[in-house]
Amino acid sequence: MKAGVVHAREDIRYEEIQMPSPKAGQVLIKVKYTGICGSDVPRVNGDACHFFPNVLGHEFSGVVEEIGDGVTSVKPGDRVSGVPLVPCMQCEDCQKGNYSLCRNYSFIGSREYGSFAEYVVVPERNAVKFGDNVTFEQGAFFEPSTVALHGLLRVNYQGGGTVAILGGGTIGLFTMQWAKIFGARKAVVFDISEERLALAKKLGADDAINTLDENYMDKALALTGGRGYDYVYETAGNTATMHMAFEAAGNKAEVCFIGTPTKELTFTVKEWENMNRKEFTLTGSWMSYSAPFPGREWELTAHYFKTGELKFDESLIYRKIPLSKIDEAFAMYKVPGQVKGKLLIDSEA
Repeated sequence: MKAGVVHAREDIRYEEIQMPSPKAGQVLIKVKYTGICGSDVPRVNGDACHFFPNVLGHEFSGVVEEIGDGVTSVKPGDRVSGVPLVPCMQCEDCQKGNYSLCRNYSFIGSREYGSFAEYVVVPERNAVKFGDNVTFEQGAFFEPSTVALHGLLRVNYQGGGTVAILGGGTIGLFTMQWAKIFGARKAVVFDISEERLALAKKLGADDAINTLDENYMDKALALTGGRGYDYVYETAGNTATMHMAFEAAGNKAEVCFIGTPTKELTFTVKEWENMNRKEFTLTGSWMSYSAPFPGREWELTAHYFKTGELKFDESLIYRKIPLSKIDEAFAMYKVPGQVKGKLLIDSEA
């Protein structure tokens, strides 16, 4: 079969590799689409790849091609989304259902071969079925949707409150939608791109704030009657938005950092004192799993995509790139700001 194989930094090649075969308890998936995740970029264009040669790709959809002995939950022909985490199921964290915190995990598309290929093998429980009315493009967005939902539920989220989503990227837009699905009175998205803010409103945001505007925070707080937001979700992993979270939070707010930081972060005493004076709760979020594995995040994504309440817009996709041109896809990330949205790798093109 063909695959996009990473051989070294900035060296990913479209080439022939051995076709995988499902063992007992495994499923062979014929891959349709795979989204390029932000974590894939430094594994190709930087030094973050675990080993060489390697096949990345973990946000994927496809069709079950073949099942191994003992597999009962899926059958050939089923439309599925791939769950990338392979927890050990033995450690203390796994036994508590905290699979994201497993220290002995494997991960499809980084620690073992992934879906930048025509076929990929996964454990049976890592294939989540979805309905015929859900597209394969949507299937490739299951993983970022579940990351957003996991983050939303990392705090004691209750409907009826005001919600600030800092960052209008893929994760941010799904976080906003989940907040609305679960009863937000008002959900406001913050970003620097008018295009992303327009998409946020199209997908259901009650308002949108461009943080490049003068006095943007005054406008944002005015939407809450000046009291600040009940829930704040930072989704960009950006130093500016992390500072912003401390200012946007209201008294007794709950704040979750979903975005992964990439630079050193410091706060002034005055900024940090916000947490004391407002008595807000701050936590983080990692991946997207709960018990029973892979969790309600995946079950609810399949359900709400099927009902249409979790909206999908083609403008979430920046471009579809054939697997044969995967090197060109990663080259695009070398130009800052060029990629505006999700790049999907088409394994059948």
